[in-house]
Amino acid sequence: MPLLDPSAGPVALTRALCDIPSVSGDERAIADAVEAALAAHAPHLQVVRDGDTLIARTELGRARRVAIAGHLDTVPINDNLPVRDEIDPETGEAFIRGRGTVDMKAGVAVQLALAVELTDPAVDLTWVWYDHEEVASDLSGLGRAMRHRPELFAADFAILGEPSNGTIEGGCNGTLRARVTLTGTRAHAARSWMGVNAIHRAGLLLDRLAAFEPERIVVDGLEYREGLNAVRIEGGVAGNVIPDRCDIEVNYRFAPSRTDEEAAEVVREFFADADEVEIVDLAPGARPGLDAPLAQGFVAAVGAVPTAKFGWTDVSRFSALGIPAVNFGPGNAMLAHADDERVPVAQIESAADALRSWLATAG
Repeated sequence: MPLLDPSAGPVALTRALCDIPSVSGDERAIADAVEAALAAHAPHLQVVRDGDTLIARTELGRARRVAIAGHLDTVPINDNLPVRDEIDPETGEAFIRGRGTVDMKAGVAVQLALAVELTDPAVDLTWVWYDHEEVASDLSGLGRAMRHRPELFAADFAILGEPSNGTIEGGCNGTLRARVTLTGTRAHAARSWMGVNAIHRAGLLLDRLAAFEPERIVVDGLEYREGLNAVRIEGGVAGNVIPDRCDIEVNYRFAPSRTDEEAAEVVREFFADADEVEIVDLAPGARPGLDAPLAQGFVAAVGAVPTAKFGWTDVSRFSALGIPAVNFGPGNAMLAHADDERVPVAQIESAADALRSWLATAG
């Protein structure tokens, strides 16, 4: 089993965590390593394990509690491990390059280093490291642990270590997937006038989608940008048959001011001329949560203007429990999942400094 030394600091810990392969579904080794590090270095934490999810809590009797979470898994490796150090030749900036550096083992490293270091924080802390984030939401280790042990997740504020360039990104957009079906009539391709081509019918719909201009919606002072896009299309019977069915999968990213029902209605109305619209997956968004007193103190500690999180993240799961939640971690989300994924060393250190200083006074 790989050995982790949290006392080495978050930069060294980022390298060590990234070099433990943990593609979704293969998190056992990294979960074991984190659990062993906590057992060896963090006697002040009470640790509970649920599958490959770890929940480590202080029980100091503080008036308020903060949950800080990060996922252990990555998307598949593509010849980009082990990590390597780089220096930008133009700026002199130092980076760590490799799978998981951005999404989101640098954030996990910051959390694990501070979980061991902070034995007397101003608030009680619940640290969570979980499996299966990069796959279907029903497999999420965080969701599973919340169902199994909901009492462990009670908190006044939550921080998710998703990459945010070391600034705070409030809440998140919701996400909806729908299957839009267009039907026709089969016929021999040599006598196409005898049929109705479902794929051709889809062309008009795709033109309308291409011309769609997403809304920008301000929620609690942050501007969220919506999006409606085709992400998959299926149709066809044989090379000499006019197709009688075409299915288009669409993804709608919606502002957290919309309810699930409102988001579904937007999609149904947009595709009202389709033969069927089936909602196949829906995850609600999360409002920014920046009006909470703990959030305001955290914003001051980070010292940068918060922005909106456009993608869906697990802050939604905390928000559903009534816990205000934000995203905060090192790394540029634009590089998440990229083959040239890389995180600035200075950003890892500054994220750790901001979180450390705030947790010392947050109560």
